[in-house]
Amino acid sequence: MYRMLVLYPEPTDRRAFEEHYRAVHVPLAMKLPGLRAARFSLDVVAPAGAGYFALFEADFDSAEALQAALASPEGVAVNRDVPNYATGGVQILMFEAEEP
Repeated sequence: MYRMLVLYPEPTDRRAFEEHYRAVHVPLAMKLPGLRAARFSLDVVAPAGAGYFALFEADFDSAEALQAALASPEGVAVNRDVPNYATGGVQILMFEAEEP
């Protein structure tokens, strides 16, 4: 399985972030082709100084499936939506995820 982890630093307006994220961004992300599973949290407890308040995880069968999803019209729509709510920016990690 291949996973994408999106980390969100504190935005300038948390309430506006949460409203847009739940109503617009997550529904867009759920349309990504090849998406196997997804989850998010808007109440991240991070180590002091880490500065993240939200995260999103998305699972795909492979790195190729993830890249194809991001290049799709749905992926382009998701990417274009990010500046509409993530005023603190984003950090994206992509990696092979193993089950123990």
